[in-house]
Amino acid sequence: MKTAVIVFPGSNCDRDLAVAIETITGTAPVMLWHGETELPAGLGLIALPGGFSYGDYLRSGAMSARSSIMRAVVDAAGRGVPVLGICNGFQVLTEAGLLPGALMRNAGINFVCRDVALTVDNSQSIFTSRYDAGEAITIPVAHHDGNYFADDATLDRIEGEGRVAFRYAEAVNGSARNIAGVISDGGNVLGMMPHPERMIEAAHGGDDGRRLFEGLLEAVA
Repeated sequence: MKTAVIVFPGSNCDRDLAVAIETITGTAPVMLWHGETELPAGLGLIALPGGFSYGDYLRSGAMSARSSIMRAVVDAAGRGVPVLGICNGFQVLTEAGLLPGALMRNAGINFVCRDVALTVDNSQSIFTSRYDAGEAITIPVAHHDGNYFADDATLDRIEGEGRVAFRYAEAVNGSARNIAGVISDGGNVLGMMPHPERMIEAAHGGDDGRRLFEGLLEAVA
């Protein structure tokens, strides 16, 4: 599977994500600087990594969402290409309009960095097909602006359409309805605050993140 990782000024999880993708797919992703204007042909996955793009200036992800490469990412997502945004990548996806809602400052104004328990809400997407609905998994988080917010009508809609991928098993950052990951209406875009790329080997303390990438590989291949 041919993949690409988008690198913004201030990304700091791009190498982690690249290593995870190469470990699962056997092929290193193309690392694309945010100033590029075109994507390579034939991509099976576009991944937006965590970090602090543009130093979280204005709002987390706001400036990155207007980078040149994001116009191509939005177009590709519209054609059905899978797009995965993790942590800051999730923030960029909401700012770019590819996912509903917004990520705000954590409740309590604290940076949260620890393993957290998640519940798999939807096991029928291309991102979650290797999990069981209702399954409890553990994935690390590391964020200051991970408090997911949307108005009640939007929350009712995405829940009713099965577009909540993951929920926190307990309160972590104040996110509405404990939402930790959201899928687009087309089913090919996932944004999540937890870092599955940091939990793919036993040496990481667990491998609950591995199946996300394995399921993607299976779906796209």
